[in-house]
Amino acid sequence: MRTVSVTYQQTIAEAGQTIETERNWDGIEAESVARMRLQNRFRTGLDIAKYTAKVMRADMAAYDADPANYTQSLGCWHGFIGQQKLISIKKHFGTTKGRYLYLSGWMVAALRSEFGPLPDQSMHEKTSVPALVHELYTFLKQADARELGGLFRDLDKAHEAGDELEAKRIEHAIDNYETHVVPIIADIDAGFGNAEATYLLAKKFIEAGACCLQIENQVSDEKQCGHQDGKVTVPHEDFIAKIRAIRYAFMEMGVDDGLIVARTDSLGAGLTKQIAFTREAGDIGDQYNSFLDCEEVTSVGHGEVLISRDGKLMKPKRLPSNLYQFRSGTGEDRCVLDCIEALQKGADLLWIETEKPHIAQIGGMVSRIREVIPNAKLVYNNSPSFNWTLNFRQQVFDAWEQAGKDTSAYDRARLMSIDYDGTELGIEADERIRTFQRDAAREAGIFHHLITLPTYHTAALSTDNLAKEYFGEAGMLGYVKAVQREEIRQGIACVKHQNMAGSDIGDDHKEYFAGEAALKAGGAHNTMNQFAA
Repeated sequence: MRTVSVTYQQTIAEAGQTIETERNWDGIEAESVARMRLQNRFRTGLDIAKYTAKVMRADMAAYDADPANYTQSLGCWHGFIGQQKLISIKKHFGTTKGRYLYLSGWMVAALRSEFGPLPDQSMHEKTSVPALVHELYTFLKQADARELGGLFRDLDKAHEAGDELEAKRIEHAIDNYETHVVPIIADIDAGFGNAEATYLLAKKFIEAGACCLQIENQVSDEKQCGHQDGKVTVPHEDFIAKIRAIRYAFMEMGVDDGLIVARTDSLGAGLTKQIAFTREAGDIGDQYNSFLDCEEVTSVGHGEVLISRDGKLMKPKRLPSNLYQFRSGTGEDRCVLDCIEALQKGADLLWIETEKPHIAQIGGMVSRIREVIPNAKLVYNNSPSFNWTLNFRQQVFDAWEQAGKDTSAYDRARLMSIDYDGTELGIEADERIRTFQRDAAREAGIFHHLITLPTYHTAALSTDNLAKEYFGEAGMLGYVKAVQREEIRQGIACVKHQNMAGSDIGDDHKEYFAGEAALKAGGAHNTMNQFAA
């Protein structure tokens, strides 16, 4: 359930019983206590992790029953951004069901490190990631407190007006209040070290409220963004040790149904740092090594590394970086093996990092995985690193050519051109983009669609537009017309920025604590009142 677990009147009664036993608690009002309790229903990050794990498990079961029940999230790099996203979702759709938050390690590196902007290579402070989990939930809990505070004020007005029917309606809304607190899928990169380091960091994530951790099979100290070159994977046993470490962390913290997303970068990773240990032919280490790019040798040169395969001595191709190379064209096979092994060893969901958003490619791999694990499900990155316009126009162009349709009006090399925006090809490509999440959920096993870095880009775009207008001829009108006027007309909550920052909550507390002597900020002379209309 996403609503409060006890009613408003029950909470008042419980607080009242406690107060009655302490006769020297003069001025402590049961209803005020009840309101504060309901505004802060999640006492700790562990409360959040336990609650959101159940939400996510229920959503996974709903998806298994019908893939139309896929879930979505946007990556958020600040608590305020996450808060405004959930407030917006509740405003437009009336519920947060199926909508999560994604915490991107890329954005933490680029925006939250004391070193300044960094590439996505696990060079940022590892504790800054669970710190962002905590920050996000702090802002989401404040969104609850703010919205419930408004309901409490409306309830007081209804009582003062003698409108008990309206008061009952508002109490019902309080009793059935839906929280802004939703699951976060949190990026732990490659674990920031060995399995013990992964375990220790995972506990920090869980304590902060994370119910779902995403970990990738790259070498921790060679980690790269999934959409960049130079990725290096680790043997399965190394990766499985980290999956186990996270599971132990969840169970130690009492979040037994916590979730693990196992990400494989093998599709784009052509290198490995280690030759896997193998005990016998066909074991998982041997399967990993079978993808190595090797040549048969009859003699051993100085410093060479050899392995035995089918009774033959083979020399793996080793680069000057001391890394070993996989055979070209083996990425999909390695991905499928990675995914099956991860699910069989404790992961709950998969993440396959692809180079383009292509349903047939993704679905082909998922079909192979589901031959072994029938309910395998993906978390998929609808990445801003993809050129969505170009990719889908190329897909339509290629599909038309394959079907024998005339494509002479289009130049495949310049399909990104604005000249094609209103054409039949451009319109069909846009429709495929619009339905991509729905279609991929049905045809490619994608349970959760996320965009890793959307708010990074929206912040840059909106700031550029404001700077262009405000510092140009428009001056103050650049802000008023493009920002404030639109906030008012679209009902954006933070147009009352004092309220959004907690001034009304603070006023309520002042009244609880000091009664009539409270010096409140929200009086007649507060300029925020200009936005009441």
